[in-house]
Amino acid sequence: MLQRQRPRRNRRTPAIRAFHSETWLAPQHFILPLFIHAGQGRQPISSMPGCERLSLAEMVAEAQAAWLEGIRAIVLFPKVEEALKTSDGQEAFNPQGLVPAAIRLLKAALPDLMVVTDVALDPYNCDGHDGIVRDGIILNDETIEVLCKQAVAQAQAGADIVAPSDMMDGRVGALRDALDEAGFSHVSILSYTAKYASAFYGPFRDALDSAPRFGDKKTYQMDPANAREALRELALDEAEGADMVMVKPAGPYLDIIAALRQQTTLPIAAYQVSGEYAMIKAAAQNGWIDEKRVVLESLLAIRRAGADVILTYYARQAARWLAGQA
Repeated sequence: MLQRQRPRRNRRTPAIRAFHSETWLAPQHFILPLFIHAGQGRQPISSMPGCERLSLAEMVAEAQAAWLEGIRAIVLFPKVEEALKTSDGQEAFNPQGLVPAAIRLLKAALPDLMVVTDVALDPYNCDGHDGIVRDGIILNDETIEVLCKQAVAQAQAGADIVAPSDMMDGRVGALRDALDEAGFSHVSILSYTAKYASAFYGPFRDALDSAPRFGDKKTYQMDPANAREALRELALDEAEGADMVMVKPAGPYLDIIAALRQQTTLPIAAYQVSGEYAMIKAAAQNGWIDEKRVVLESLLAIRRAGADVILTYYARQAARWLAGQA
């Protein structure tokens, strides 16, 4: 049969396939999320097998091991003691608090490690919301005032990148102003630009005990039905001075990653969230899938959609697999 075009010729051998492989994956593309607590040792997270809450000493050990595997960035998420949670989230900007202490230890142990911090009030708020609550309403501008103090406290401790995950309107511009005025113009802002009100966050909230005490987060996180709205959020974050933008979750929102990629020259991050991790892990533990192949394929898909960097709980395992280790 006469066929001038035979795409399979370009798939015939590994060498030929490598000639035109369009997407690649390496440890440099990963940010490792770490859960931390003020106690001792490691605390297993039942809904996230393989993940643990780490004491500060264990956190440093984990970051050092990840560094040796080629991972150059981590993001911190604190489990705050109940006694420290208040309606105004003031513990969020305590310079002697858990996150600032963690940053200082990490930068002392690994000066070149990129330390990313979460800017939001849900770990510190007795209501479990990302902002200050009054009469059942999450207040926007009042919340931003606290977020600015939180970001400055993190920068003072040595954070390289602050990542506002709260989805309050105008917070990127306010954070940029606050950081610059405090002398931290070198600190980057990684904005959670398109953070959806997703059902995939459940295990994360277990890990931090940060589930909302009432209602949901639909008045500030985005509707999963909406794509064009993400472009509006992108335009606002760019105008306000974001250095990087994020889509969360990653896997169920590959179309959003691709849409943002077409609209911005800024680096795009995507968060492979706890629910995505838990589903893969559960299926693998039941023998239904090949964990290694599924993880690497899922991460490659996120990169293919247009993400420059991926926040993933599989960062260390993926780095070892990519290096040919078990």
